[in-house]
Order: sequence, then structure tokens, then C-alpha cells
Amino acid sequence: MLLACGQVARPPRQTWQHGGVTAATHSTLFPQVPGASQYAAPPPDADAVLDGLDPEQREVATALQGPVCVLAGAGTGKTRAITHRIAYGVRAGILQPGSVLAVTFTNRAAGEMRGRLRQLGVSGVQARTFHSAALRQLQYFWPKAVGGQLPRLMERKVQLVAEAAARCRIRLDRGELRDVTGEIEWSKVTQTVPADYPAAAAKSGREIPRDPAETSQIYATYEELKRDRGVIDFEDVLLLTVGVLQDRYDIAEQVRSQYQHFVVDEYQDVSPLQQRLLELWLGERDSLCVVGDASQTIYSFTGATPDHLLDFRTRHPQATLVKLVRDYRSTPQVVHLANSLLSQASGRAAEHRLELLSQRDPGPDPVYTEYADEPAEAEGTARRIRKLLDSGVPASEIAVLFRTNGQSELYEQALADEGIAYQLRGAERFFERTEVREAGAALRGAARFGGNDALLDDAVDVPSQVRAVLSTKGWTSQAPAGSGAVRDRWESLAALVRLAEDFARAHPQATLADLVAELDERAGAQHAPTVEGVTLASLHAAKGLEWDAVFLVGLTEGMLPIAYAKTDEQVEEERRLLYVGITRARQHLALSWALARSPGGRASRRPSRFLSGLRPGSAAAGARPVASAAGGGVQRGTARSRKPRGPVPCRVCGRTLTDAGEMKLMRCEDCPSDMDEGVYERLQDWRKDQAAQLGQPAYCVFTDKTLIAIAETVPDSAADLSRIPGVGARKLNRFGADVLAICAGEERAAEVGEADEDD
Repeated sequence: MLLACGQVARPPRQTWQHGGVTAATHSTLFPQVPGASQYAAPPPDADAVLDGLDPEQREVATALQGPVCVLAGAGTGKTRAITHRIAYGVRAGILQPGSVLAVTFTNRAAGEMRGRLRQLGVSGVQARTFHSAALRQLQYFWPKAVGGQLPRLMERKVQLVAEAAARCRIRLDRGELRDVTGEIEWSKVTQTVPADYPAAAAKSGREIPRDPAETSQIYATYEELKRDRGVIDFEDVLLLTVGVLQDRYDIAEQVRSQYQHFVVDEYQDVSPLQQRLLELWLGERDSLCVVGDASQTIYSFTGATPDHLLDFRTRHPQATLVKLVRDYRSTPQVVHLANSLLSQASGRAAEHRLELLSQRDPGPDPVYTEYADEPAEAEGTARRIRKLLDSGVPASEIAVLFRTNGQSELYEQALADEGIAYQLRGAERFFERTEVREAGAALRGAARFGGNDALLDDAVDVPSQVRAVLSTKGWTSQAPAGSGAVRDRWESLAALVRLAEDFARAHPQATLADLVAELDERAGAQHAPTVEGVTLASLHAAKGLEWDAVFLVGLTEGMLPIAYAKTDEQVEEERRLLYVGITRARQHLALSWALARSPGGRASRRPSRFLSGLRPGSAAAGARPVASAAGGGVQRGTARSRKPRGPVPCRVCGRTLTDAGEMKLMRCEDCPSDMDEGVYERLQDWRKDQAAQLGQPAYCVFTDKTLIAIAETVPDSAADLSRIPGVGARKLNRFGADVLAICAGEERAAEVGEADEDD
């Protein structure tokens, strides 16, 4: 058997962990998905599905014969094109719904496909991730192919990798453990067995986190531990499915008789293992439509490669090729910047880049800002966000994107200081939160037995029913004061209320039961409702999302491209990562960098090389400067009108502080605290009252660390108070008198005086 790259595939190891199977055992037939005849009859005119598609999207939708390759740029409506393609094929009687398998890479994307197909009146199509589709087949065929029940699937492998390292007498810290786990995952999706890891890693040019022989040893021990305990991991799902389909022709034919038409989204992200599985699903057929964009290949560290997309017409010379380049997401200014960035790219993916054409009205120019240090950059970004919010841009339509998750803390702090709510993307999944599960159970019960519930007597529609039910779980019409668990719980419930309101507007005749079904569908797809808050996310986590306003921060050499990107291809992937970030913006786009890490530090940093030739006043090597959209050049960011900060020393040991949290406390985390507990308690009580009056979370008044710093220093003048990080001019003017009174012990006397006066 030949792989897509032309290399002969190695025979799988004959253990179930590596794809080997045993003799057949008895099993019932593979369950058939209902065909079109079991669903409502389609409209007589299938062409109605094509209404509203542009010429290229229409070509995708009507190309139903043979292999089809769709090169789709960012924001060009690829999901619309492929879902309308499936719907058109079903309505025209060319495709049976149960014979179509559409695969993508995230539960959210699969859920969106299913939702759009439902809106188009098409049911029964399987839209799943690669892993979900493979797991479903593996669970069904395991008794027949191997016997017994499928081994238990581990949710997380880190703990077992740590145990494997310990057995090998190799000590790993938390970062090394994460790196080695990543290497094991990469090995498995590239079909590399432990003994071959050192050679494969060297050939790939990967940045190896530690000695390859040690990693190989840990990998082999990890596999032994899994076998001993009868468990499998996420990657095994694909490996074992491949093994079953390779070794059991009868099972492979059974799957192929079920699924006869395949659609693969984000095809630039397939790994060699996923490509092998797709080939086994297809067999000798060519009823395949792939969609992708080589310029958005940003997951090579997981084994993803755009080669399968770029080689598609080599493997399928008769394939129909369609290019989607009409960008419906971003303004001409944003699209121009994205095109200009890729015009400087090199390598194979760059040879196939798409020149996007914006279909939107002109918008504001991208803004480039240089700051003295990282805290100033975070504060400046927060102030710009405040202006957008004041102009009417919803918080949920604003994102701050950075290269690494470690950059988020400064922006969390800066947004909190400005009183701006935010959400961290990549935190706990929405539908796995305790309060969301409890709310779902309550809504399900109300939908089933609500006719006998006096709580719903006055509820006239679905939103009012939801509000009534969730009021028993902690939802109120006004947000609670303060931050922490109470506020987080309320935000989750408020998101469900907003979802109910949106659902009712879209489906006026819907019932509470219909909403519960929608929630179940979203939970299965991990398609969370919008939470009102600015999104903080890494560039990798932002893939597939979009916002009205995007702030790309920390754009310096060493951060983007990241310092460990050494080879030309690694650097080009970093360029593509910036391209993904740019193309997330619909209208407002800001790009910024800081010359130093901390206040008073040496201004030795340089803006990212990727901005050369793009930002005003710069030129790319060997290229003419592109017309910029910065309206007056690079701006110099300032921290309001204050003087530049000097180094921040620990007030206990004198060490220069660089960590944002330590700078907030003005001491090292492990240095002893001399906090006045009484002052701290009075400050907390005062903050709670202020937050309640303002209708904002407590952290919007002062964060916990700022309160600790105040209670430790107990300032006795406005000048001393202003030196505490987190107490800017605005907060000093607004809260300074109260805070100084509390520090002086005057708060209680003032309250007593007010009480006497009231009497």
C-alpha cells in the first residue's frame, strides 16, 4: 500500500495498540443511517438551494461528480459552499443523506455544519470530527474484529506519561512533561513507532525538547503501561480504526457500503494518519470533496501538513479545482494587509497563496503602535478597547490575540483595571461547567413537566420560561457585584438566557423543548453561546473564529516568529500564524509591540520582521514598501500622560521585578508579607460596596493584588497611593480619598457620623 507521499507504509505492529486485530467474532450488522425516503420530501426545486451563492460557491455546490478540490481563502464562505453542496446533492436526489460523511477537526465546526444543514432542510448527514467518526466505527466493530469491549479511552495522557518517565528514571518538570507528551502525540499521528522516533524527529527538523533516545524510551514505556492497563488514548482511536480497516476487508467494505461520499474540511490540517484513514474509507472510489487553504497551515507541530492538499491534483488528475477568493468577512483595509503579508512569504504553501478580494465597504485603517514596555502595551490596548466599547462595539466582538498563553496575565490585569469584562478562550468548556449542567437539567425537567409547575404560570414565551427556571439557579436580572465564583456562575447563566432570546427570535414558534434540543446539540458540538466579555486567546486558539475588532499584541522578534523557529519552513509557519490573526478581524485591527519587557528595562526589542514593508516607514528586504493603512505612521503608545516608569524593585529584598503579578504587589511572591489585615478587610468591604453601587465586578474597582499592595504599604498621601501599580490617575481621582481614609483608620468614624446624622 502506498501512502500519499509515495512511501511504502510499514506493516503495523501486531498488537491492538498498533493496529493488529484477531479473528472475527459474531456481531450484528452495522446500523444503517436512514435514507432520504425517511425524511420530509425535499422541495421540488433543488436549485433554490443555490440562491444567494456567488459564482465560485455555486460551482462548488454543483460539482457532485468525481474528486473536487476547493481552495478557500479566509472569510470566503467555505462552510456555506460545502453545506449547500451537500444540500443540493440531497435535494436533487444525487446523494442519499445517510451515505454522506463530512469530517472536520473540531466539534464546533462539525456542529456548525449540522446546524446549517438543518436550516437547509437536510437531516441524516453525518458531520463529525475524524476522531468522532473513527470512534463510532471502532466501538461498533471491535467485538467483531477483536472480541470483547473496546478498551477504555483515557481523557488525558499526561499522568501516564509522567509515570512512564518515572519508570525510566527520567525526571521531567511540568514543561518537559508537556513537551514529551506532545512528541508522543506527534509520533503517533505520523505513524512513528518508539524505536523510529529519533530518526523521524531528526528528519522532520523538529525542535526536540530533550534527548531523542530518552523520549523514545518514555514513549515505549508509555505504550507498555497502556497495554498492561487495557486503555487507549486519543491517537489510538485513529490507529486502531486504520488497523481494523486494513486487516479486515469485510469490515472495510461494510463501512464503504455505508458511506459513499466524503467531504473533508480544513484539509490543510490532515496528518498522515488521518489521510490514511480517509484512503481506507474511500477504497477505490473518488467521490471526495476537500476544502482547505495552505496559507492557514499552523498546526505542523501536531503532525498536520498541507502536502495532501497541495498534491491533491497530482493524486487525482481529473479533479475539479475551484478557488474561493471573495472575502465577505473583512474590510478592504484588513484584506490588503493580509495579502501584503503573504506577498513576502516563501516556500511551497506561498506558491499556492490566494489573493483575497474584499466584498465589504471600506473601514478604518489598521493601527500600528509601539510601546515602551509590556505593561504599557497592555494598558494602552485596554484603553483602546474602552473607546471601542464606548462607541458601541459589543465586548463579545473584541479579541486580544497573542502568540503564547503566558502573555495573557498582563492583559487580564489591564482590562480589569479598566473595568472591562473578559473571557479566556481555552479555559473550562462551557457545557462542562457545573452551573451549566445544573441549568440544563432544570430546563429539561421544565420542558417535560412544566405544565404542572407554578413557576412557569406567568411565563408567556421561551425566554421568560428560561429566566424563570434559571432564577432558581442563581440568575438575576442584574449582575452581582464582585468577581469570583458567584460572578462566573451568573455569567454562565446569563449566556444561556441570551441564547434563549436569540433562539426565540430565530424560531418564533419554538417551545422550551425545542430549546433544550438545541442546547443538547450545542453541548455535543461544544458550540458554546456567546459570553459578554472581551476574548483573550492565543493565535492558535483563534483559528476558525472572527470578531469585529482584533488586537494583535506582542509582535516582536523572538515572540513572532517565536525564538525556537529556526528553519525557513518554521519561520514561514509563524508568518501564516500572523496571517490567521489578521484575517480574524472584520473591521477594526490594531497591531502593537513593546521595546522592553518591564518598565525601565533596556529598549532592545525589535518589531517582528513580518511587519517590515507593512508598517509605515519600513521596507521589506528586496521589496518595495506596500501602501500602508495606518493614517499617519506608527503611533507611540504612552501610559496616559505619566512619566516613564523606572525599574520596579522588590520593597523587601530589592530584586528587580519582572513578573506582572509581583510588580503589582511591589515584592517577590515568596518574600514575607507585612499586610495590615484590618486595613485589608476594610478595603474588601469598601470595594464590595463600591462594586454594588457601580453595577460592576469587584475587580473593576481594584484587583485583589492591588488591595494587598495597598494594605501592605498603607499609603498616607495621594502621591504614595499613585505609586502602587493598578492605581492610575482615573482611579486615584475616583477612589483615592476613600482609600486614604481607610488606610488612616477614618472609615468607621465617617460611617458612624453618617448614621448619627440619619438619626
